[in-house]
Amino acid sequence: MSLIAMNPSELARKVIQKEPLFILDVRNEDAFRDWKVEGENIQYLNVPYFDLLDGVEEIVDQLPKHQPILVVCAKEGSSILVGEMLSEEGFNASYLAGGMKAWSEHLELIKVADLREGGELYQFVRLGKGCLSYMVLSGNEAAIIDATRMTDVYVTFAKEKGVSISHVFDTHLHADHISGGRMIAEETGATYWFPPKDAEDVTFNYKPIEDNTHLQVGASRIDIQSLETPGHTIGSMSFIIDEVYLLTGDILFIDSIGRPDLAGKAEDWVGDLRHSLYKTYQALSPDLIVMPAHFMIIDELNDDGSVAEKLGVLMERNHGLNVDDEREFRSMVTDHLPPQPNAYREIRETNLGKKSPSLEDQREMEIGPNRCAVR
Repeated sequence: MSLIAMNPSELARKVIQKEPLFILDVRNEDAFRDWKVEGENIQYLNVPYFDLLDGVEEIVDQLPKHQPILVVCAKEGSSILVGEMLSEEGFNASYLAGGMKAWSEHLELIKVADLREGGELYQFVRLGKGCLSYMVLSGNEAAIIDATRMTDVYVTFAKEKGVSISHVFDTHLHADHISGGRMIAEETGATYWFPPKDAEDVTFNYKPIEDNTHLQVGASRIDIQSLETPGHTIGSMSFIIDEVYLLTGDILFIDSIGRPDLAGKAEDWVGDLRHSLYKTYQALSPDLIVMPAHFMIIDELNDDGSVAEKLGVLMERNHGLNVDDEREFRSMVTDHLPPQPNAYREIRETNLGKKSPSLEDQREMEIGPNRCAVR
């Protein structure tokens, strides 16, 4: 059999549609344990490439005979070599084009809703990194929230829809991935909005997002209404779109809550985090649909691949919203945190405009899973 390439878009559809898939991951064991392609019906075998240099004969009994096998490595080179060996042995093998680096960068576009007066809301799902970003289309305008550094995806989609990007927002100073908001604004002439309390050390111009700001985008209004929601960062903001959709940034996720320690101020910010979750959000309509800036695990995806749930449902099911004892809450978000994101200090400095790493350095800085949540 001949070896074929599977691109990240094809893999994304298989993950979202929960198709059975067998993955032979030939990265080192520590890299595999830290981060892999997640999927409900995926089976895995991890055998480092260097253990297969002499051939795949020793693992053929561990591989499915009548099921396609996807070989995965960091950049694709090793997976091609192993995939060719498997093909020579008669297996139906493919390799992930671009490897895990390409998987980390893929954005899956999902239409979430039709808004009032003909507007549309789209979610960009970064399956390999857990990042979520948004585009509001209305009339001939578009607004983007929490864009990743893969800016061409947003700009190209706006052109395809025949709209101009007029506003770009970041809900907070990101620490796990490099924001594309400022770059999109510079390329398109859009206004770049940023929380002023997170902007103390920025080196660029921005328009401050403030409480009770109301912004019209075409026929749909993005309301930033009394929703300063500090805790993950001191400046974190939440947005309400069309009085229906609540964009919570990295404060509230579907299955967890934001961590307060990525600026080294967990003890200082834990009170802000609790107030945002237990006061600000509790005062909102339970029918608002929460749409966060990240997801933690693949199970948080809905059947269509989107990540969204009603606030009232999260108030009942999300453990982070149901810790009555304040001391227990403080312990939960300060004493038992997961490892910090890869290169988070460098990412913060890049998003502040203090560093300008090369594209390859940016890719390396972002490698690994999302770690913005309390687990």
